[in-house]
Amino acid sequence: MTFSVCAPVTERLDRFLADQLALSRTQAARLVADGAVTVGDDVARASRTLGRGDLISVTFPDQAPPRTLAPHHVPITVVYEDEHLAVIDKPAGLVVHPAPGHWDDTLVNALVARGTALSESPAGRPGIVHRLDRDTSGLMVVAKNDLAHRRLGTAISARQVKRAYAALVWGHLPKDLVRIDAPIGRHSTDRKRMVVRPDGRPARTDVEVVARFDVADLVRADLHSGRTHQIRVHLAHVGHPVVGDPVYGGGGPRRIGGGSRALAERLNGLVARQALHAALLAFRHPIDGRPLEFRSPWPTELVPALQLVAERVDPPDWLTYLGFYRDRSG
Repeated sequence: MTFSVCAPVTERLDRFLADQLALSRTQAARLVADGAVTVGDDVARASRTLGRGDLISVTFPDQAPPRTLAPHHVPITVVYEDEHLAVIDKPAGLVVHPAPGHWDDTLVNALVARGTALSESPAGRPGIVHRLDRDTSGLMVVAKNDLAHRRLGTAISARQVKRAYAALVWGHLPKDLVRIDAPIGRHSTDRKRMVVRPDGRPARTDVEVVARFDVADLVRADLHSGRTHQIRVHLAHVGHPVVGDPVYGGGGPRRIGGGSRALAERLNGLVARQALHAALLAFRHPIDGRPLEFRSPWPTELVPALQLVAERVDPPDWLTYLGFYRDRSG
């Protein structure tokens, strides 16, 4: 099986492969050493630094049959589907693809249960073009064949897929528009955490304040890269972590002083998971080029949090009501 993708930025080859294929740096280096990786028409060397636009191809050796994917019968919302792809509105609490600790209860297993065709994957993630954290809800696209998977992956690498997230964050951003351009890498001692660090991988998130409340802002975060935990890490880095984030939240209510502290404590008690939702997904169809755009409303389980801070009657669609989807072309 061969996997091909274009490099979006200048970067070390082993780091690029590790991120794209969910491998360790050692595994990525082994593929290079075995001559399984080409850049353009040339067999790659371990010391290769990629240039933006380079075409990288990885040929995987034949291996034993992969672990059988057990069906997991859990309701999932499919907002669009054709013979090439499906767009899923993932609930919070559902892991996206099989991994240690979650081999049989993931979104992939749920798709298997409903009989959805899935593209192959060299990293054990059939159909998965991009991921959402377990406790992040919202829209993601799944590839049903290898051609759609390759083209969608290339579109994401080329930043041709629009991904906008709604998040409730502690405190108030200093400006209505904030660009966070800060490299992200693994924590030096806690390998499950990500941090901003000088030797990390390039990462950019554009954040716009949609509404300001007493103790929190509702923001729109537009991804320009796809690092692990990127939005959560970037918002915590600038001092405004996502409400309810157990890893990067930093004791949210303690950041709020004065008479608002009690309200912050009430808000914290209402949110059982990070208040982060993939609300907008737009891309061109990988086969026929049609523009596709999908929207997902603010999750029902997070509505009480907005009701509390906004002190308004619940509108039928919070994100539309607050202007999350307004035209930003200007």
